Amino acid sequence: MQSNRNRIKTILEELSKFTATPGAGTTRLSYSPEDQLARTYLKKQMKQVGLKVREDAVGNIYGRLEGKDASLPAVMVGSHFDSVPNGGSFDGPAGVVTGLEVAALFQENQLQPVYPLEVIAMVEEEGSRFGSGLLGSRMLAGQVSAESLTSMKDKDGISVNEAMLALGFNGNQLTEARRTAKDVKAFIELHIEQGPVLEEAGEDVGILETIVGMTEIKVTITGRAGHAGTTPMNARQDALAATVQIVADLPQLAMDAAEATVLTIGKLTVYPNGANVIPNVVVFTVDVRSKSEACVQSVIQQVKTIIQTKTPKGITAEIEEMLYEKPVQLSEKIHQQLRANSEALGLKSRSMVSGAGHDAMIFAGFTEVGLVFVPSKDGLSHTPEEWTDYEQVQKGIEVVYETVKQLTEVEI
Repeated sequence: MQSNRNRIKTILEELSKFTATPGAGTTRLSYSPEDQLARTYLKKQMKQVGLKVREDAVGNIYGRLEGKDASLPAVMVGSHFDSVPNGGSFDGPAGVVTGLEVAALFQENQLQPVYPLEVIAMVEEEGSRFGSGLLGSRMLAGQVSAESLTSMKDKDGISVNEAMLALGFNGNQLTEARRTAKDVKAFIELHIEQGPVLEEAGEDVGILETIVGMTEIKVTITGRAGHAGTTPMNARQDALAATVQIVADLPQLAMDAAEATVLTIGKLTVYPNGANVIPNVVVFTVDVRSKSEACVQSVIQQVKTIIQTKTPKGITAEIEEMLYEKPVQLSEKIHQQLRANSEALGLKSRSMVSGAGHDAMIFAGFTEVGLVFVPSKDGLSHTPEEWTDYEQVQKGIEVVYETVKQLTEVEI
């Protein structure tokens, strides 16, 4: 193999050190102190492989190798560098390291691309801090308003824009981060599978054809606080009790739907969260995914109906759509190139559908996109036990490298 496994391993392991939960997985929220440490490290790595580094107005990091014709659109490689709380060290960073390794191989082999090569490390793909997934890529795709960056807040009431400003970025300059087909020829992302298929089949890489559609809503149930001992049961407006009645019926909606539809109530916050206080506000999220847009829309409408009909008198329910993405078909041309390069390298591959959302699905709205999966140990992800053998990461990088050489039309 041309790529350097030790270099891949070192960067992944160094990035895993930038966590708010040492010894308990990777917790790296966007615009946090851990984000600052990781971005400093990534910018240093980009410079070491000969890339010109910049950060856009919202904090996405770019490293650029100029092409023979600087006016041509760039071929981009990368992923995100934020994490879920107590997550793993491969989800996102494996794709960023792929971009760094491709750039390193260009440098070592003195490859001159005709089209520019850009490595990108994006913020807030997970949505862990502000509750809105794929935010970094959606901002650069022009899908987010500057106003929403002021209204969107974390658990401490800090808005996206306030968090940005603390690191020197500015959501009011959001339009300056916009990318289009005029300046992006293609985007390639490598990601761990986050499922068991490749490992169980003994296969090296998955080449993605489709990414499922997904939506995420935030529900706020508001009642009235009161003393746990002195308020009679028939006089209570208990927001948590009302929430329990609602959420109990939601998983069945996905089970009754077709097209492998799934529904997750992944985040629930209770206020004021005191053992002897009747909860007055509960905020929870509902995540619905399917490869059928019709199924996504049907289930989310049923969710809204249940919320409306099961909210007791005296309690209110507010529903806010945080994310909606249709199922995405990825580039057939790049898919064929990735499959052909996998075969040429002697690797076992398969075409796949992704049940998870990825930045690649946002890029597919304005440019040609390829997405490569590498096996996940025991299918685990979003947990400290998340693991992909470095040899498997390396194999995926080799496929991406050969494809990027074709897309950038390198001159050897």
